[in-house]
Amino acid sequence: MSDDSGMQQFKFYHYEPNVGANALFVVLFAITSIGHSYFLARKRTWYFIPFVIGCLFETIGYIGRILSANEAPSYTLSPYIMQTLLILLAPALFAASIYMVLGRLIRMLQAEEYSLVRINWLTKVFVLGDVLSFLAQSAGGGLLAKAESKADQDIGNSVVLAGLGIQVVFFGLFIITTIVFHVRIAKRPTAHSYSVAVPWRMLILVLYFSSTLIMIRSIFRMAEFGMGQGSIFPKYEGYLFGLDAALMFLTCASFLWYHPGRVLIGYKSIRGRSDVESSAGYPMMPPRTSFKTEPATDDSSNFQERQY
Repeated sequence: MSDDSGMQQFKFYHYEPNVGANALFVVLFAITSIGHSYFLARKRTWYFIPFVIGCLFETIGYIGRILSANEAPSYTLSPYIMQTLLILLAPALFAASIYMVLGRLIRMLQAEEYSLVRINWLTKVFVLGDVLSFLAQSAGGGLLAKAESKADQDIGNSVVLAGLGIQVVFFGLFIITTIVFHVRIAKRPTAHSYSVAVPWRMLILVLYFSSTLIMIRSIFRMAEFGMGQGSIFPKYEGYLFGLDAALMFLTCASFLWYHPGRVLIGYKSIRGRSDVESSAGYPMMPPRTSFKTEPATDDSSNFQERQY
């Protein structure tokens, strides 16, 4: 950053980053990165690739904070930009995978009519919003990295704020869509909601939990960028740890504890299984008259073997 008069108020950090606390989050996010990479390869849940990349972003981002701490008080730009961008963008990648989980769950339960958004558009709409948010936050972060005046900083902050706002709006709509779907299927369960031999209800609770954490974190980051360098948030590292790092780790851990692969493996072919094959663990319910039995694929024939 330039040292001209327009930039004298800018500081990389208003505190000296805590090496121990940042190292703890490096270890925690590294563990979740390894765990999610393992499940990604084992269960072939390719829709979770963005989530895994998000875990890696968090890990590398907190490594950047350690590098900055080791430079105190003469901070350099590269570690600062590394930690700012990667920690800022990781939740958008988490959101992309979470959106795809709901779409697959609805299809698996043959509950397309209960979706607030047409099922063919559900994932596309929310992922599109997520991409717009990601691009805006990336652009804003890039502007902050190249800022040479207070005006440049303000523009960068505004672009990042707009990206976070897009994320909050689309994630709010996603939470509403999840609630509406859950209420509808609870009132009028589909045949497959009884007959599939997987504990899909727990996955909805994990979606609620993780969505709430990401929403809280996004609102915090909006307040941080909206209030600017003079606010209380940039002055104490504890806000970042408590309202970002800890919440995102719990998000990563929740899906590691209850991975969607436990439920959604074979979601495309599960509709071809007979009620006799897939009714273990739930009360039998007569299939709808429109339900057709199709030959099971290799993926569905091994489905029960992969249950928990």
